[in-house]
Amino acid sequence: MKLFDKLFRYEAIDRVFSDEAYIQSLLEFEAALARAEAKAGVIPAADAPIIAAACRPEQFNIQELASQAALSGNVAIPLVKKLTELVAKGNKDAARFVHWGATSQDAMDTAVVLQLRRALEIVDQDLTRLTSTLASLADKHRATPVAARTWMQQALPTTFGFIVAGWLDAILRHRSRLAELRGRNLALQFGGAVGTLAALSGRGPAVAKALAEELRLPLPQIPWHTHRDRIVEIAAALGLCTGTLGKIARDISLHAQTEIAELAEPAGEGRGGSSTMPQKRNPVTCASVLAAAQRVPGLVSTMLSSMMQEQERGLGGWQAEWETLPEIVSLSGGALHHLVEMLPGLHVDAKRMLKNLDVTHGLIFAEAVTMALGDRMGKLPAHMLVELACKKAGLENRHLKEVLRGELDIQNYLTPADLERLFDVQNYLGSAEEFVRRVLAEVSSTATAS
Repeated sequence: MKLFDKLFRYEAIDRVFSDEAYIQSLLEFEAALARAEAKAGVIPAADAPIIAAACRPEQFNIQELASQAALSGNVAIPLVKKLTELVAKGNKDAARFVHWGATSQDAMDTAVVLQLRRALEIVDQDLTRLTSTLASLADKHRATPVAARTWMQQALPTTFGFIVAGWLDAILRHRSRLAELRGRNLALQFGGAVGTLAALSGRGPAVAKALAEELRLPLPQIPWHTHRDRIVEIAAALGLCTGTLGKIARDISLHAQTEIAELAEPAGEGRGGSSTMPQKRNPVTCASVLAAAQRVPGLVSTMLSSMMQEQERGLGGWQAEWETLPEIVSLSGGALHHLVEMLPGLHVDAKRMLKNLDVTHGLIFAEAVTMALGDRMGKLPAHMLVELACKKAGLENRHLKEVLRGELDIQNYLTPADLERLFDVQNYLGSAEEFVRRVLAEVSSTATAS
């Protein structure tokens, strides 16, 4: 089903995980293997270019490969058979050395690694863009007051810049995590039938080294056929990243509710409309991101569940990865890209944020009053006094400041000037601006280092 692809996915990543791209990656492995074995003296030097020349995707019928894969158990088997036939048409001797000493999983795992390398480069580009956008947003609104909410209720004042800096700080961790694991986990898979490369008569390590160099991949200490932690760690890291994207989308959509109206996704022709309600401005990007954040954890769970693979070749566990991993990358990359595209046009209504700070008629400053009183009479008595005043303000539909002015027990400790100061939002933002500054400094440090 392709109808919703543009809503949930990103074309650039989908191209990386297309059938054509997968066949291309398998053939890249086969061509590189022939060159590596020629360098190591395992096959005649003249045969390598003949094999490589036949590794052209347009010569392979994807539908035929799919039909044959259903019988053979994987796509590498019919692909190698077809490649051998193509090479044999030009040189029967060279055809003997197609896929020499390798196993299907070598080709398929390495092909996926090559795809992941390309896909994660795209993800990194979008994470870089997201970092820049969030940094600009946090800087612009570092002093823009807004109600912080806990348990979906107004709690204390904060700044919108502080909220954005929290998103940004998490994105910086994901960038660092993905960069680190790319270097460690995108490794060559080459072990032959059971990982020992016995078919290469002692020259297996030399071929593996040459093959890693051909494909520009790290050479692992040992083949990893049934040790799936590398692949699963990538899936898990993307799952973590998608969770943060979902957190951002959840926050934006809550701030965008009609009764709150502090944020709004960009307006545009046909964007966020309703089939029946002309006034609607739905947060469509948030919906797409949240859908991915709902789906990806289950897929990551499948990857984790598939790790217990039997002995030297997995039965079912390995096969469970084939469609699951590309789906994880596609959904997470799609969510990221849609958010990156939307955020520069995010509408921030600072006046509405300020207005919403007063919807509780001063109750949002209760902690500020409590702490000021507590400094003079003790925390618990102060808490009890202010709590009673809050209840009175609610029952009588009065502003908390007005109620406090009339309380004799409070008049003895706080002057009218003190109350005015305590109900000024700029005086109870804590270290919000300092925290924003720290995160932005980390962004600058990361940019300088790279």
